[in-house]
Amino acid sequence: MSTLSTAMSVADAAIPSTSSLDLGVIGNCSFNALIDKLGRIVWCCLPRFDGDPVFNALLDPTADGSIWSFQLESFSHSEQWYEPNTAVLHTRLFDTLGQGVEITDFAPRFASRGRFFRPLCIVRRIQPLKGAPRLRVLLRPRFDWGREIPVITRGSNHIRYNGATQTLRLNTDAPLSYVLTETAFVVSRPLNFILGPDETMSEGISDTARHLEQETLTYWRGWSRTLATPLEWQAAVIRAAITLKLSLYEDTGAIIAAMTTSVPEAPGSARNWDYRYCWLRDAFFVVRALNSLSELGTMEDYLRWLGNVVVRSAGGHVQPLYGIGLEQALPEVILDHLPGYRHHAPVRVGNQAYEHFQHDVYGNIILGAAQSFHDERLLHRSGVEQFTHLEAVGERAFTLYDQPDAGMWELRTRSRIHTSSALMSWAACDRLAKIAAKLELPDRAGYWQQRATTIGERILSESWNEERQAYAESFGGRDLDASVLLMVEVGLVAPTDERFIATVDTLEKYLCDGPYMRRYEAPDDFGRPETAFNICTFWRIDALARIGRKEQAREIFEAMLAARNHLGLLSEDTHPVTGEMWGNFPQTYSMVGIINCAMRLSVAWESAI
Repeated sequence: MSTLSTAMSVADAAIPSTSSLDLGVIGNCSFNALIDKLGRIVWCCLPRFDGDPVFNALLDPTADGSIWSFQLESFSHSEQWYEPNTAVLHTRLFDTLGQGVEITDFAPRFASRGRFFRPLCIVRRIQPLKGAPRLRVLLRPRFDWGREIPVITRGSNHIRYNGATQTLRLNTDAPLSYVLTETAFVVSRPLNFILGPDETMSEGISDTARHLEQETLTYWRGWSRTLATPLEWQAAVIRAAITLKLSLYEDTGAIIAAMTTSVPEAPGSARNWDYRYCWLRDAFFVVRALNSLSELGTMEDYLRWLGNVVVRSAGGHVQPLYGIGLEQALPEVILDHLPGYRHHAPVRVGNQAYEHFQHDVYGNIILGAAQSFHDERLLHRSGVEQFTHLEAVGERAFTLYDQPDAGMWELRTRSRIHTSSALMSWAACDRLAKIAAKLELPDRAGYWQQRATTIGERILSESWNEERQAYAESFGGRDLDASVLLMVEVGLVAPTDERFIATVDTLEKYLCDGPYMRRYEAPDDFGRPETAFNICTFWRIDALARIGRKEQAREIFEAMLAARNHLGLLSEDTHPVTGEMWGNFPQTYSMVGIINCAMRLSVAWESAI
């Protein structure tokens, strides 16, 4: 057993904070839950990723926060790890006498009756390890963002938590009286807890929990076996891939940017956003990373969702993000009754960026769909009909590529002709040309190649800043922006391009704090960014490797791996001084970076076998 442990003193553990990103994730592509080092569920939204957090202690660390905890009497320390290659999490709690329990947490997911069984159900199994440990069960869900305390009713082997809009049912073989009164009791035998919809169980609680665990382990082990991992950093890549898979809302195919809302990008910054929605930009990068591991199922699911966006847009405006059920309006509301992560308000629900014009979105659509025209492994390959819809998107990209927008960083009060938006518009036209060639449509291939050439020439001419010796963040601008590093990744310029190499040098000089890289240098709506944006650091690593500075790239990559939490997960941002994680968690962008850089930097399998 590979165990990553964390010890804390008894004094520290007396009232341990629930505001920490030292969290693990369980989920099943219908919902997710975040669990801290002490085995406490501190965040879980139901019935969807963007739903009501029935456990919200991550954003409400007060006594009013909703939580599910197994509190060990005379607690001493804990250990936590994932069952290798799965989304099943283990936590061990020990007391000062060396007595302890092991908690096994998971959300059931496996194939059944020709489909995936993924109920809105959390399974928690308790196993005594040694002695006679005493445990209190604190199961305190709330509804309506913590404003509604449920009405509790009891059955023979279950407890109902009744709210105005949903009811949760706990089936357990633990003593109900102790659970209801939160009384400490000796754990002398295995215990099982299954929290989910208010439905009667057809089988025994212990047998059901055991069966669900075995089937879920089998599913994840089988899924991980199909990944085409690099030779080096395999465990990191597999954990990142599983986390990305857990960010897929399988019902529609949407991919969320992160599982949380309102974890600030930096302490006291008010950069608190709701990321529980599907950004077309982020989703493209997720699909591309998983495709590099030969995991095609997520792309096929996402293309279902993306196809709906494309057809509905009919060649018109496309929002940068939508709800996971294709919701267009995501009005932003501040919840004043919640204190926020580490008491850093505000807590936001919704995201005003849905109103933005971000012109890179059209390129992200076409990049996200391009593989479906070329990959013969797919069950449903795209053809001329889908190409026609994408051409309408490409026309929009060409029309808007040199028009001001909010840019990929979603600036709320500043509009420019962003290099990154023009770059993705170029990529849209370039990929359409390649798709047309694949479909043996030479006239359309020539048409789109000419448009790509037009955009590319404008970018190379108008975004270059001779004074800074770098491609700037906007046409005619001088400010620096890490997103220009994507110029090589999407293929506009070669890694040997002298201007690109000079850009890498300039960005390192002005945007980097040691191994970490900030997004941009100019102040935005909230001032100058304080923390490093993890995906930008990974873009830097990729660029360094491509231009031949592989050893430097490997050093920075190892630093980023060290910045992960104890379970191998990353949030959006890293503080360059404290090394703390900030921003929403786990961030798909960041987990994508782990996969991409490992694939780029690893030595070949042939070197070992």
